Amino acid sequence: MTATINTNALAIITVGLPARGKTHVSRSLCRYMKWLGVSSKVYSVSSYRRERMGFIPNEMFDPANTDAYDRRLKMADECLGEMIDWLQKGGQVGIFDGNNNTEIRRTQIHQRLSAENINTLFIESICDDDEVVLSNIRLVKVSSPDYVGWDPEEVIKDYTHRIRNCELHYNTITDLTLPFVKLLNVGERLIVNNVRGYLQSRVVYFLMNIHNRPRTIYFARAGQSILPESFKIDGELSPEGQLYAERLKNFVLAYRAQNKLRQPVDHETERPLVVWTSNRKKSKQTADAFAKEGIPVRYHSVLHELNPGVVDGSTKEEIKSRYPEEMISLRENPYRHRFPRAESYHDLANRLESIIMELEREKNDVLIIAHDSILRCLYAYLFDRPDNVSEKRGDRH
Repeated sequence: MTATINTNALAIITVGLPARGKTHVSRSLCRYMKWLGVSSKVYSVSSYRRERMGFIPNEMFDPANTDAYDRRLKMADECLGEMIDWLQKGGQVGIFDGNNNTEIRRTQIHQRLSAENINTLFIESICDDDEVVLSNIRLVKVSSPDYVGWDPEEVIKDYTHRIRNCELHYNTITDLTLPFVKLLNVGERLIVNNVRGYLQSRVVYFLMNIHNRPRTIYFARAGQSILPESFKIDGELSPEGQLYAERLKNFVLAYRAQNKLRQPVDHETERPLVVWTSNRKKSKQTADAFAKEGIPVRYHSVLHELNPGVVDGSTKEEIKSRYPEEMISLRENPYRHRFPRAESYHDLANRLESIIMELEREKNDVLIIAHDSILRCLYAYLFDRPDNVSEKRGDRH
């Protein structure tokens, strides 16, 4: 029997020392590719090793410990093999999240993937800012399953020692025949070499927009308008909507003030708030309460609600009566179905890609005031649930 070869498969191989943001890049990139409809999956070497060995001491990362190296290499190869199997069965993008720090190791991986007709792209995460590395250790490694019950300062000391061991045999990518992207200081600068094709180009586009600085994203619905059942008529806020806008502003500002009191004051936690909303009247007027407090408000036309088309202003009973065939199609495929002259959730997801990229770039805290259809899409992206965007269609108005 002839084996089926997925010639469109792409294997992304991460490269870099520990605490350089490789896992953050891997998970964020996987989330984005799945949002585009590309079948994607992360294969984490550390998670694979942890499942089979539990916590391992730093002696296991000592370059002089050949037995430990052989054991870790065997597990990494098994993890790589599982990714290859998945790609050969129809997966499109597999992300191999590991250090892969030597030229010999990368050559082995590339040759193995090439023998399976799988395209390869290396992403090397480089960070020469000690403060960023320390911040990464504090944010991620202190809460790692490897360090349950440890004192945070002991975690930093132990993990720093692990990094020093890895540095002894680390080689940056110099082979210009390989397709690679070098990501310096998590988005500060990119070096791109020999990148080809649609999938690899989308990867580069995404990497140009990401960073790893923490920030908070808030979601809130716009206040109720005087004509909530109509999409075509851009109604202003009703009295109830105006009261909601004022209460929303008070709640958000009080919540942020309380959080500020509970956190140490430093440059990482002192993040200003910016409000994003659409240019629809009810959204703009809901955001006006924040603008009056001196909070910046940005208006994005793509944040307007899902266009309901011919069913605009109709009740659910009226829609069922007038468009029975459309309702059957809606139940069969709620994500891609669109009523005549309307948008589907698939259309909406495509429309929101520019907002998603801007959200990835944003370093301040963001409050997004929008219709629930918009918030549902953005929630699905941020929490990596693209299949659940249209799980509950809800009230369009």
